[in-house]
Amino acid sequence: MSPLPTTVPAVIRSRVRAAVRRPGRAARPGRRTLLTPEETQDRALLLRLCSLLLQYPDTELAAARPVLTATVEALTPSPGAEHLAAFTAWFSDQGPEALERHYVEMFDLRRRSSLYLTYYLHGDTRRRGMALLTLNQRYRAAGWNTDGGELPDHLPVVLEFAALAGPGGGEAPLRQHRRGLELIHRALTDSDSPYRHVLAALLTLLPPPTEADRAAVAQLVAEGPPNEEVGLDPYGSYGEGEFAPPGTFVPPMPAPPTRVPPAPTSRTEGPQ
Repeated sequence: MSPLPTTVPAVIRSRVRAAVRRPGRAARPGRRTLLTPEETQDRALLLRLCSLLLQYPDTELAAARPVLTATVEALTPSPGAEHLAAFTAWFSDQGPEALERHYVEMFDLRRRSSLYLTYYLHGDTRRRGMALLTLNQRYRAAGWNTDGGELPDHLPVVLEFAALAGPGGGEAPLRQHRRGLELIHRALTDSDSPYRHVLAALLTLLPPPTEADRAAVAQLVAEGPPNEEVGLDPYGSYGEGEFAPPGTFVPPMPAPPTRVPPAPTSRTEGPQ
């Protein structure tokens, strides 16, 4: 694998190389590893590139497009590398405003291609809040803190963790949400979005879908995820920065009181 070009902006270079500096954990005693160190590094770099390319194309990422294209071209030949090359060819040819509009349309305004994975498995139910907590606890147990910038099920976050933690436990959330990833890929393909290539590259790293997986994806397409009239408690609720699927009514935040009420005579619990 060729070294990364020295012209990479410092922030992007460090983010990409982190996956190479930190391969997966050593296998447990008595357990055979199925990947060579070189294969583990290639896999981690592919995951990290998928994470970067699925992030909002802000000014920094748009400016790094030549570097990202060169990095993809230097990947070890594989089906995943071919998919990323197809994507970066389009990505490099678009104007910044066009990239932003397309990203918002694909990932912010359409439920079927949202990047929040637990939505596909649990929908708007109480189980989704618990799934978010469990995922965040997995990150912390591995010594990784997402700094609260995104929900822990946001696909670029999950991909970054997979790149850093390795093929075993690091990629477990991706395997768990395989059906959601298939649905995102199908939605992007139906929309003829070039982002389908990034999802296709990711899917090459996962086991082939089973018949049960295909049936579950078909059911998701027909019926959508489970639904309850609840928020993401105990993780949070709509209207405070957390994810609400496009089309969901988000009530306005309550107005502050016009005067200070009298002090209560006893301590009471607020609404749950």
